[in-house]
Amino acid sequence: MSAHGHHHDTAPSHSTLSGYITGFVLSVILTAIPFWLVMGRPFDSAALTAVLVIGFAVVQIFVHMVYFLHMDTKAEGGWSVMALIFTLILVLIALTGSLWVMYHLDRNMMPGMMHEPAPMQPGTTEGMPDFGLEDDTNGAQHGGHD
Repeated sequence: MSAHGHHHDTAPSHSTLSGYITGFVLSVILTAIPFWLVMGRPFDSAALTAVLVIGFAVVQIFVHMVYFLHMDTKAEGGWSVMALIFTLILVLIALTGSLWVMYHLDRNMMPGMMHEPAPMQPGTTEGMPDFGLEDDTNGAQHGGHD
């Protein structure tokens, strides 16, 4: 131990101008490639394109966390990593639940399964929903007074 006490490295990693420029360049590249994948359609498979775009998005999230948010295992005694893990678990639950709901809605509401009413002829009430109201021109159902 020196006479000056403990020397703690309190400066966040990559907090230099070169670190920010590196993060920016990586972010631009990780945005341009998925844009090209979607617009240029180099693959016939839409599923492969979607997986690649999602993969680039995940990598870009890590680039932002390291170069812009300065998150690593040393920052704040590791608590920022614990908060990140908790957030990722919540996002995973929300995404999984949303995809599950959308899948089941898509499967259970197929166009062929829905019953479309027959087209109505002008002046007819056939096929219209019955709300329990009858056509009463005297107003007897609504209190009997004019």
